[in-house]
Amino acid sequence: MARGTTGAPRNTPDPDVPAVGGDIRGAQAQDTQEQRGKGYRQTRPGRHQTSPDQGRPTGVSRLIGFICGRRTKWVVVIFWLVVVAALGSLAGKLQGAEKNDASSYLPASAESTQELNEQSIFQSKNYNPALVVYVRDSGVTAADIAKANADARYFASMSVVDGRVSPPIVSKDHKAIETVIGSDLGYNSDLSGFISTVQNTATKNADGLSVYIGGPAASANDELKIFKGIDSTLLYAALGVVIVLLLLTYRSPVLWLLPIISAGVALTVSEAVIYLLVQHANLTVNGQSGGILVVLVIGASTDYALLLVARYREELRRHEDRHQAMAVALHRAGPAIIASGLTVVTGMLCLLAAESNDISGLGPVAAIGVGTGLIAMITLLPALLVVFGRWMFWPVRPRYGSPEPTRRGLWSRVGRAISHRPRTVWLVTAILLAACSAGLIGFKFGTLTTAQSFRGTPASVTAQNVLAKYFPAGSGEPVQVVSTAASAGAVRTALADTPGIASVTPPVTKNGLAFLQATMTPQPDSPAAYTLVDTIRTKVHAIPGADAKVGGGTAINQDVENAAAHDRDLLIPLILGVVLLILGLLLRAIVAPLVLIATVVLSFGASLGISSLFFKHVFGFAGADTSVPLFVFVFLVALGIDYNIFLMTRVREESIRSGTRNGALNGLAATGGVITAAGLVLAGTFAVLGTLPLVEFTEIGFAVALGVLLDTIIVRSVLVTALTLDIGRHMWWPSALAHRQDQPEETTPNTPIGTSVTDGT
Repeated sequence: MARGTTGAPRNTPDPDVPAVGGDIRGAQAQDTQEQRGKGYRQTRPGRHQTSPDQGRPTGVSRLIGFICGRRTKWVVVIFWLVVVAALGSLAGKLQGAEKNDASSYLPASAESTQELNEQSIFQSKNYNPALVVYVRDSGVTAADIAKANADARYFASMSVVDGRVSPPIVSKDHKAIETVIGSDLGYNSDLSGFISTVQNTATKNADGLSVYIGGPAASANDELKIFKGIDSTLLYAALGVVIVLLLLTYRSPVLWLLPIISAGVALTVSEAVIYLLVQHANLTVNGQSGGILVVLVIGASTDYALLLVARYREELRRHEDRHQAMAVALHRAGPAIIASGLTVVTGMLCLLAAESNDISGLGPVAAIGVGTGLIAMITLLPALLVVFGRWMFWPVRPRYGSPEPTRRGLWSRVGRAISHRPRTVWLVTAILLAACSAGLIGFKFGTLTTAQSFRGTPASVTAQNVLAKYFPAGSGEPVQVVSTAASAGAVRTALADTPGIASVTPPVTKNGLAFLQATMTPQPDSPAAYTLVDTIRTKVHAIPGADAKVGGGTAINQDVENAAAHDRDLLIPLILGVVLLILGLLLRAIVAPLVLIATVVLSFGASLGISSLFFKHVFGFAGADTSVPLFVFVFLVALGIDYNIFLMTRVREESIRSGTRNGALNGLAATGGVITAAGLVLAGTFAVLGTLPLVEFTEIGFAVALGVLLDTIIVRSVLVTALTLDIGRHMWWPSALAHRQDQPEETTPNTPIGTSVTDGT
């Protein structure tokens, strides 16, 4: 079926779009009058005739008509108000349900997980000791030792300690005293009060003694301080960035309110749903996934809003009735928005294949957030826009009959410039992007120490450095081994004979098992400690009948890193394959998806390469965690593919009408501005992750923000457009569109872009 094209605004009813409100006959008559003498392209008799069934509303058309109907739009708004009222109280409980201890990230198959389960008959899984280090540079006195002993007795009387305090130990140089205090607080919020009590007690009447509080409990407390309020911090920062960018994009003091309200509703509902899954479906959520959820929902939802509002603004210039304009906008932009959202959701769900609980848990968290944002942006936002009408665009309201400005805009000129020598443009661009990936050379991806994981120096890190100066650095965070009771002696001998082990406790036996702890000389978060754990595992595994399992904080962190490396190698090709399949189904082609995937990989490499240079030479970071490349890849591919879909679905739509060359130029002109705006919003929201004092968050936020900007400004708008112009109609092989010859290039400056689409290809 072919539809006419005219340089004037049109109000001709789309057979696929319902006449919202039921009466557009006056607009039809006006449109018929405007078509006279305008060069209207008539459908040739006998070809592409409309069958009687084609005018009947489809299920999708009815749904669109319901969302933006004159009366039913109010039903949509009221529905969302009811949902928020019902679920709003649950959203605030999500942060309290987060698990931020490393052991919660472990896969069940990890050796440290098995050791943790077996050691529970000897001590609580939540056992988390604190260390008090007293230092006097001139040498500790008898009074100092007496104070340390008195403090130890007080610590032992605390209910959370229950007597588990080691006698104070004086260092060999007689300048420091160490006391280890046990507790079962794990990563509980009560840690803050416990550490404060220990700090106040140790510093009271210190008489010149320097006091440091360290150990796993102090480290956990420092992390909890960071994660406390992280969601609200990121929310306010992200909203501030998005509001500023929306004001600059829309140039309206009021229009930005509707996308922000819709995104806020989506975030509230998604947090409530995730909280219910945490409580009833054993979903693992930590501070990282909770923080990313905020950024992701605000950023992705605003992206979808930008695309919809841009298309709605176009249609308002062609339709006098705003309800009909929204119906057409939803019909035209809706498939691209839905495809983009579902692609992100599918990509995030691929994370369920991960071994690490924190990565696999992020999958459904992100999928629920993006899915809820998608639903809100194609239901609530359209309803709100038609409720408030054109005045929301004030002071630049899109009036019916006004010309479409995108045909003469910046991206139209960029497209014309690219079209002169597209092959040269894409070759140079691809070479430069590939060169940027060279920044990865020499950059370290792997386990970071606790000190390297913070942008500042928390009190627990300072305490650890002081401890290592006077005592074995592994004090307070020993290697823990569970074996059969019969092999306990052999296991203890193997541990004691291992270089790097300072001491081994006598085995404790119970129920046929033995529990031993070994203090390491290297710092427990150092590469030497991880190597030592490997050595210990090799030794004790070789003891016949011991069935030994090695755990403890160092082993847990190492197993988490091993699982992250496995997940990276598994998930990156899996996500690429899934996205390739979705693009193939959406674009009905093979060549175009392969080309787009190649640009995605190129963009990812360039982003990570440039980011690595900044991390090393500007920020001074020691490296990046093993999971950082995976997170950056997931967000760049899953979210960056949005812009592929936004651009290429519009290019395909225009190519059906006027050939691939015109389609590429018109598609870029129509979407270049909105894709750039969407990229700026998404980059801005991810950049707020850099406000947190954790190196991993800063690296993810910076790399994703940079990658999104590269993707929107260079890759999508320049590289993909140049490739499409060079490859031409073969881009759509093997679909019928690949056999359609290009039409002469359009030059009429006032012809609205995308005013019609010829179906059937």
